[in-house]
Amino acid sequence: MSAEIDRDQWVHGEVQRLAAEFAGRVEPATVERYVREALAALDRAPVRAHLPVLVHRFARERLLALAQAEGWRPKTRPVVLFVCVQNAGRSQMAAALTQHLSGGQVEVRSAGSAPAAALHPAVVAVMQEIGIDLAQAFPKPLTPEVARAADVVVSMGCGDTCPVYPGQRHETWEIDDPAGQGLERVRAIRDALRDRVEQLLHRLGVPVANPLAPRGSGGG
Repeated sequence: MSAEIDRDQWVHGEVQRLAAEFAGRVEPATVERYVREALAALDRAPVRAHLPVLVHRFARERLLALAQAEGWRPKTRPVVLFVCVQNAGRSQMAAALTQHLSGGQVEVRSAGSAPAAALHPAVVAVMQEIGIDLAQAFPKPLTPEVARAADVVVSMGCGDTCPVYPGQRHETWEIDDPAGQGLERVRAIRDALRDRVEQLLHRLGVPVANPLAPRGSGGG
């Protein structure tokens, strides 16, 4: 049996699983399109062994966002979307910090208009220093349903734009790009994002549930 047939069988199985979860709400054809688009977007992911898991996560995230955007999945917590062109540095750090600090009290997504193949290694390293694992995170394209579902959209000041929908709040954070920077500079970017995230949580009325260690080089 060829690898292509194996892949087609796996895609068919994934479509069946997600179509069953969203039965009566999303047409199977839409589910299949999301799965195949996720596969196309992530086919260059460096960790090949985890590709099926990543495709499932990305396709399901889009389907959940579609459910929120169309109003048949009630929101039980604020939804924040962080946007940057490559989704390989600032937006990924901001999303992970928000998820951690809020203790899951905020639903967090990140995306980019031209996603890179993988996160910047220095970003993964400095986040690991403070106990946040981004080793399995991956850049994702900005899609319409993810943009529509957000309550707050935060651009990293990189020139990327996101459509504006009624009731949304948009913010721009002028944060340096970690691409090509050394660890010391990326740590400073991480800590600047941490400050911004804590301020955002305060504006949302969400307490910091999981404090991080005091700021400092190499350890937060």
